Amino acid sequence: MSEDADAATDAPAEYVEELREKRAEKDEFFGSHPQSPIPPELREEFDGLDYFDPDPAYRVSATARVHGDPEPVTMETTAGNEVRYLRVVTFEFSLRGENLELHGYRQETSEDRTLFVPFRDKTTGQQTYENGRYIELHPEGELMDGREVVVDFNVAYNPFCAFSETFACPLPPEENWLDVAVEAGERTWSPHA
Repeated sequence: MSEDADAATDAPAEYVEELREKRAEKDEFFGSHPQSPIPPELREEFDGLDYFDPDPAYRVSATARVHGDPEPVTMETTAGNEVRYLRVVTFEFSLRGENLELHGYRQETSEDRTLFVPFRDKTTGQQTYENGRYIELHPEGELMDGREVVVDFNVAYNPFCAFSETFACPLPPEENWLDVAVEAGERTWSPHA
């Protein structure tokens, strides 16, 4: 899926079909691949992740505010240690009638241009994983102030630590806790559901 603003004009039927295909691919990977986060003893019974229904309303156009001199942000992890990221951009958008913002981060030592957007919302710990979810954004070209970028909560996913304690995952910092329910993306997964 394109992450540019014009992607929001895709026909809903095409968008929903593409999203369902990506989810099916992920379920296939999780159920059979040796690098799946699902513990090997549970893969045979794995019949897919639990998702909210695709909803184009959770695919929002956000205005980027780029931080020229990115500030370091320390995030705790599920293992109890800390990792450092740089806050490189703030996205401002409207969702469910609320004006909101989320910050995008990059690791200090990484050359990867992917933006890491961890977040919590009003579904966290109830319908979704107790430690929050992630979105990864891959904007094409240079990110500039005022640029419109699509933030698609339908692709919000659970970190690997939601499936196995062998993984250590960064916890969303408080500045990325949303005061709305984001009923989009992956729900909580349980091997006994």
